[in-house]
Parts: sequence; C-alpha cells; structure tokens
Amino acid sequence: MSRADIVGQRSSLEDAELGRDKGRALTAQKCRLARSERNKVYPRLSERKLSATFVTRAATGLYAFEEACQDKPLYVTFSMADADGITVRLADLLRHPDDLDKIPALKSDFTRKKDALDGQLKSGLKEQLEVTQSGMGSIGDGQRTVNHIKEEMMKIDKLCAEAQNMIRDFPNINLVSQIHRNFTQVEVMKTNIDTFNERLTELENLLREDDADLENQPNLLNIHYGLTQLRDIRDDAMDQIKRASDTSLEGTLQDYFTRLDDVIDWFDDHIGTACMNLVPLVQADNRGLVVRLALIVEEEEKNDRKVKALQDAQREYRELASRFKSINAGPKQLRGYKEKFLAAIELYCQQQFDGAKQMFLEDPDKLDKVLKWYFNDLYVVKVGMANLMPKKWKIYKTYSGIYHKLMHDWLIQLVDDPNLSPAHVLSIIHWSEKYYAKMDKLGWKSADLQPQLLDDRESELVREWRQLIVKSVDEWMNRMFATDRKSFTERRPDTLDNDEHNHFRTKTLGDMWRMLREQTLVAGNSNRTDVTEGVVDAMFRALRLRQTAWQKMIEDESAKYKNPLGEQEGLQILQDWLVALANDQIACIDDNEDAGQLGYLTRFKRDFEPLVTPKYMVHASTELDALRDGYVDLGTHCITTFVSLIFTVDFRSTMSEFFTPKWYTEYGMKRIISTFEDYTGDYSDVLHHSMLDIFVEELADELLVRYLSSVRNKGAKFRRSEPFNDKFKDDVLTAFAFFQKCPDFVTIKQKWRVVDYLVRMLEADKSAVAGVYEAFKREYWDVQTIWVESVLRARDDYDRGMLASVKAKAGEVYVERGPETIMGKVK
Repeated sequence: MSRADIVGQRSSLEDAELGRDKGRALTAQKCRLARSERNKVYPRLSERKLSATFVTRAATGLYAFEEACQDKPLYVTFSMADADGITVRLADLLRHPDDLDKIPALKSDFTRKKDALDGQLKSGLKEQLEVTQSGMGSIGDGQRTVNHIKEEMMKIDKLCAEAQNMIRDFPNINLVSQIHRNFTQVEVMKTNIDTFNERLTELENLLREDDADLENQPNLLNIHYGLTQLRDIRDDAMDQIKRASDTSLEGTLQDYFTRLDDVIDWFDDHIGTACMNLVPLVQADNRGLVVRLALIVEEEEKNDRKVKALQDAQREYRELASRFKSINAGPKQLRGYKEKFLAAIELYCQQQFDGAKQMFLEDPDKLDKVLKWYFNDLYVVKVGMANLMPKKWKIYKTYSGIYHKLMHDWLIQLVDDPNLSPAHVLSIIHWSEKYYAKMDKLGWKSADLQPQLLDDRESELVREWRQLIVKSVDEWMNRMFATDRKSFTERRPDTLDNDEHNHFRTKTLGDMWRMLREQTLVAGNSNRTDVTEGVVDAMFRALRLRQTAWQKMIEDESAKYKNPLGEQEGLQILQDWLVALANDQIACIDDNEDAGQLGYLTRFKRDFEPLVTPKYMVHASTELDALRDGYVDLGTHCITTFVSLIFTVDFRSTMSEFFTPKWYTEYGMKRIISTFEDYTGDYSDVLHHSMLDIFVEELADELLVRYLSSVRNKGAKFRRSEPFNDKFKDDVLTAFAFFQKCPDFVTIKQKWRVVDYLVRMLEADKSAVAGVYEAFKREYWDVQTIWVESVLRARDDYDRGMLASVKAKAGEVYVERGPETIMGKVK
C-alpha cells in the first residue's frame, strides 16, 4: 500500500468521524432510495397494501441497521457517485420482503469488513512510518559522514601547510631529491641499453633450444620474462625520447630495437604453436607446457588491463596522470595475447571443420563420424584442461562457445549452398537433434547454446528439402514425357519396347515408376510423415497430369487422320503406340497376387504406406482409386481411338456404300470382317489379353453404330421389291461369324438385336410403323427421333403422314431413362 493511499484512507477516517452525526440521516435516505428502487422493480408490490407483519419487520430491521451504524460508524467517505452505487447495492439486497431477514447478516458482514479495513490501514500506516523513519535515519548518518570527511580534509590541509613551514630549506631538499632520482634513472637506463643486445642474444639461444623441442618448450617462461623486461626497456626509452625536447635520436633508437621485434615474432610463433595444439597437448598429458602457456597469457592479460587503464587515465585526466611517475612505468602498448589465444582456438577448430566438409560432401551419411572430433575436444577440455587454466577464464565455457558458434556458421554455410543435394540437407536436419543430445551429455542445455544451431530454420529446411524432392519429381516426369511426346509425334519406329510377354510397351514407364519409388524412399528417410505425405501428394498430381496430357496428345494426333485429305503416313506406328500405351495402363493396375505379380500402382502404395499416417491413407486411397480409374479410362481411350482410326481410314469408302444400290451387289461386310481378322491377327500377340477383348468389343460396337448410321448415306434407299431383308441377314451372320470367337459374344449378339428393329421399321406397313416405333422406343429409350426419320425417309413409300404418326406416337409414349444403349451412340 502506497503512502498516498494511506493518507487518503486516513483522511477518509477523519471525514467519517466528522460526519458521524449525519449517519442517521444518510441511512434514512438510503432506505428511501432502496424503497424507490424496489417500487421500480416490483410495481405491484407498491400498489398493494403491506401487511402489518411486513411493516413491523421492516421497521425493526432498519432500526437495527441504524443502531449498528451508530454504535460502530462506518469509516467511509461517500460522494454522490458512491451514494448512487450504495443505493443500487441496497436495492439488489432488499428486493423482496423476505430479504429483511438478511439485515442481521448484513450487519455482521459490514462489521467484519470494517474491522479488516481498519487492520489494513493500521498495518500499512505502521509500515510506511517505519520506512520513513529508516530513510530519515540514513540521511542523518550520511550527513554526519560528510561532515566528518570535511573536518579530516581540513586537518590534512593544515598539517601540510605546517609541515612546509617546519622544514628549513624544503625547496632545496626537494630539488636535490629530484636530481638524485633522475640520475638513478639515467644510470639504470644506460645499464639496460648497454646489456640489451647481450640479454637479447641469450633469449635467442633459449628460443633455439625450444625449437628443437616444440612439444615441451621448457624455456617458455624464462623467454617471456626476459622479453617482457626488454619490451619495458624499449617502451621507456621511446617514451622518454618522445617527451624530450630533442627528438633527433628517435630514429637511432628505433633501429637499435629492431632486432627485438624479430625475437618477439619468433616467440609469438612458439606461443601460437602451443595454442594451436592445446587439445593434443592435453591428450598427450603434456600439462607442463599448457600451464606455462596459461601463466604467460594470464600475465599478459593483466598487463593489458593496466595499459588500458593507463590510456583511459591519460585520456581523461592527462594533467593529473603526468604528476605521478609510477603511473607511467611499465608496458605502454596493448599486446593482445589473450585475444590471440582465443583466435588460435577458433583457428584450430575452423581447420577441423574445413577437413570435415569435404568428407561430408562425399558421403552425407558420415556426418556423425566426421564430426566426432568436435565432442572429443570438448570432453578433453572439460576433463583435462579446465583445472590447468585460471578459473576466471571459464575455459570450458569459452571453448564451448567458440566451437558452437563455428558449428552454427559451418552448418548455415552448407544449407545456404544452392548446390547442396537433398540428401545432405536431410543429414543436417537430423544432425541438429543429435547435436543437442550429445551437448546435453557434456553439460550444456539447448538454451545455453546461442545462437540456435540452425537459426530455428528446421521447419523451413524441411519444407525446402521437400520442395527439392518435388522439384526433382516434376523435372523427371517432364523430361520423360518430353521424350515420349517427341517420339510419339515424330512416329519413330524404334521407340517402343517389348516386355517379358512380348507385349508392346513404352520405354519410359518402368523408369518413371522406379524414379517414384526412389524419391519416396528418400522422403521416407526424413522420418517425418509430413514430408513423405507432401511428396506423395506431388506424385499423385504428376501422375494425374500425365494421364491428362497423354489423352490430349492422343486426340490431337489421331485427329490428323480423320480428314480425307489429311496426313496418312505413319498410321501403323501410331496404332502401335496406341497398343503400347494401352498395355502401359494395364501394367499400372494389373494385380495377380496368386502369381505374385502386382501392378505398378499397388507396388507404389506398398512403398509409401508405412511412411505415412493412417489418417493420410484415407486420402491416399481416394487418390489411388482415381488414378486406377484414370488408367482404365486412358487404356480404353487408346483402344477406342485405334478402332476409330480403322473405320476412318480403312473403311472410309466401304461404309458409304451400305444401303445404296452397290450394297446388294458388293460384299462390304465381308471386307470389313476380313480387315478385322487381319488386325486381330497382327496385334493379338503384342496386345494384353484384357485389352484384346476390349478391342474386339469396340470393333463390334463401332461397326454396329456406323452400320445403323449408314441409313443416312447418300443414295441409301430401301425398295420393297428388293431383297434387303436377306441382305441384312447376310451382313449380320457374316459379322457374327467373326465375333462369336469373343468371350463376350452374348453381349455383342444382344446389342445387334437392334438391327431387327431397323428391318421391322422398313418392312412394316405405313399404318403399323407407329406401333413398331413404340416397341422400339420402349426397348431402346435413347433412340433419337432424327435417326428414325432418316430410316423412314429411306423407304421408297415414304410420305409425311408416316413421319407425323411416328412423331405423334413419340409424344404419347413415356419411357423411364436407364443405362445408355447402343442407340445412344447412333447420331
């Protein structure tokens, strides 16, 4: 509770005490308002007379409420808005006569709440007073401390002034002391300069000894100590020459100290060699060199901190720093050995990654193996190096941070490479989970390792990887279809193949399904059902598009032969292609489990079914059924187109002679059947047996449709004096002689019964034609009136009355629609 709240509540209590006399009037006002609200809610209650009991109970309750307010006044300050709110509250509490029984309970509740509020106010006020008193005490203590410091400073100033007056000739003594210090410094500097080269030669000899034993470098500490002294000598000399009035000797000094730079570089090479081999040194149990290296780097780190502090002091307090000679002593430049030490760790790790990259690119399955060194190094640092380094370095955390960042950068560089294969991307995605599991064993949680290994791009990489597979599938499908389209349109004779049953087949079908299987397995290797499901969906889409594209291309190429003046070459190759394509469709869906032979589509289902969820299989089953129906339709379309080409090209002149005068003298039906026998003989061995049966059925249907449609041939006429009935019979028997070899001859024979109705319509008397038509219509509901008109017009005794009677009968006869009959195809 804030101080402002306590003050406000305290004011409220005072106002409540001052307004105690007004409590009774306020209570009466509340009752009047409550009664008014009650009358608004319950108007009927106000209209009727209240019982004496109710009035008595109400008065008693209100008096008790007033007494409660008088005995223990409520410490609340009411505004106009508060009064309105209280009025509404009382109206809600006293809505019914029986609610007056609640007044004692309300009294008790209000009393309890008031006591609780009083307790809160007292507690808050006490707490606030304690805080205020504590703050005031602290302010007083601070003031006393400031005054004490002021007094001590005044004493020091007084003592300084008195001391100068107490010592006689103090200025002369101070000058002599300064001259002595300068003389001593000059003597020390001369000695250092005179012995500089000799000491440098000793250090070179020590470095040569360590060159012969780089694995131990026993002189490393001595060399560092000597070099540090020589560096300080050079820095002091150069600093003095720069501050001198005559700087003409600065170049001479620089030349004199040039040799020191070469020795420093030599020493730094030794330090760098040791830093680059820290992990191997610990593995070889060469702890001495590691400790010596740590001592040197730690000492240099301290010196760098001093130099940094000196530079900051000289920059911010130049005048003050110049008055203290001790501040200017020691190193003058940052040497950065700690930074070089960390850079060497990073360089060592980077070299390891560079070597692992090529091995990973050669075999993506070896990522775990090629990065085994990573965790071995961290384990060595944790177990063997941490106790050899200063604790403040937290060397294990430092190593882990450097290694993790380099691992992150290495993987990000790989996944951003546009030439990286899907297999490599998948291996990296799987590696992320393994990496964190291994780091957890080394004591690092995933939250402690920043940045996130793949920048939280796992989902994005999975989508990209899935798109790579989908893109690969689409590219393969497009290339194979482009090859088929070129061979199909150019009518190349050597582009078809034969399977083990000698059936015609296209060369790309097996390759297509093999590719789909391989890509399905690649998607399954991700161990993610969403990836596999997305890839399978893309395959379904590609297969549907392939079916549609083949059907359109078949229609376009066959249309070139339907024009009498159009292209005629390459027909046989086109027919061979149609047979091969029909066989391909059967190969996709032909399942013979007893013989252990499954169609491509069923094998494809078995490949991806273990890799997806049961829920997805419901959707996949629908897609598979649609594809299966599509293969049946496409195979049937190939055979239908083949049959259509036979009639369009081979029987173009023959069909136009039916029902004309030549029909009686020529043997058109025999020529057609003979051609049928030639085609079935040529293709029975290279066409799948199920397609061969469909081929014969399509021949029968197409022959019947075109035979019935020939009534519209130019010159078609049926004269009652001519034996057309016998000719019809001869044609039918000739056709049946061929089709009776078909397994479904009964169905074919049933369809050909329609010829009987044609003959009956031609033979019937004019008055009986309408009756024949009625029977015809009831048997074949989809017979078209325009075809019936053509039949009637072909009679030699045709007149309009005959046609009128048929049309009238057509208006009277009602038949239900059923499955399509052969007459639905007769236009």
